[in-house]
Amino acid sequence: MSSLHKSRIADFQDVLKEPVIALEKLRELSFSGIPCEGGLRCLCWKILLNYLPLERASWTSILAKQRELYSQFLREMIIQPGIAKANMGVSREDVTFEDHPLNPNPDSRWNTYFRDNEVLLQIDKDVRRLCPDISFFQRATEYPCLLILDPQNEFETLRKRVEQTTLKSQTVARNRSGVTNMSSPQKNSAPSMNEYVVLPNGCEAHWEVVERILFIYAKLNPGIAYVQGMNEIVGPLYYTFATDPNSEWREHAEADTFFCFTNLMAEIRDNFIKSLDDSQCGITYKMEKVYSTLKDKDVELYLKLEFVLPDVIRIWDSLFADSSRFDFLLLVCCAMLILIREQLLEGDFTVNMRLLQDYPITDVCQVLQKAKELQDSQ
Repeated sequence: MSSLHKSRIADFQDVLKEPVIALEKLRELSFSGIPCEGGLRCLCWKILLNYLPLERASWTSILAKQRELYSQFLREMIIQPGIAKANMGVSREDVTFEDHPLNPNPDSRWNTYFRDNEVLLQIDKDVRRLCPDISFFQRATEYPCLLILDPQNEFETLRKRVEQTTLKSQTVARNRSGVTNMSSPQKNSAPSMNEYVVLPNGCEAHWEVVERILFIYAKLNPGIAYVQGMNEIVGPLYYTFATDPNSEWREHAEADTFFCFTNLMAEIRDNFIKSLDDSQCGITYKMEKVYSTLKDKDVELYLKLEFVLPDVIRIWDSLFADSSRFDFLLLVCCAMLILIREQLLEGDFTVNMRLLQDYPITDVCQVLQKAKELQDSQ
């Protein structure tokens, strides 16, 4: 470890040990990258995402309160509905019109259950293949949720819901000879064997924890529910918290991730609401803002490009540290383009799209430095 790196670690430790955290100083340090040693990144992210307050003395009570609140969410939105589903129709004489699966009332328990299943299946599909370049999310967590895995609780878990819903969604078709063909949507998509591996009872993979976080969020936010892409946002948060060197922090990675993700989504949720795509807070407007910013900074490059392909930029330290982080994200996108302007100007549309999809610059600091130059020139 270099002396410079040791010095940076000491700078972070000095800021974080104060009774009241100096937020601007923490942001200044974090913008250039947060060391992973000693769980510094995990702690800084929780402060920068407003999960932990600046007063250290209140951390213990707030963490206990929030983690208990998350346990309550699990009971109310997974365990209790799972028990109710398991009990539905056990005694045929007890089944009423209100409890019948064919009840057309959109507010009936069954209709709610079916709607939730649609959301759950989409989440399940996305989280199973989260970060396929690493094996972390397929591995078992060392801290499975005891509330969910308690053998005394006989209820329909999310894992069982997915398995049963997938089985029931098989389509039955009869050909002219009268032979019945069974086909499954999952089988038709021909997933790899590893993509759908489920661990034995009593174990949970990390992707199952992420699935639960997203399902709870969707239940608490029905106006937006779940949109593809949220899995890519929650993934780095959970990975960071679940690999914290401090076992006490790792044990509560699920609850801590949920609240940090919720706080982050409060800032960017409008990007996921389709009806707002063309409004000032929608994704279409944000993409147009990228274009207009690029046009102002480099008109020649702007005229050369037809489309911009800003992917999910995982430069979390700098984005979380900047007080206008999502304005800064636009500058990061422009910086990535300007740094390869000569190659883009020489290429045609097809070549440029390939170049953007396989971005050639691997030095994140170079991109951030250029984005900071663009910010300072405004």
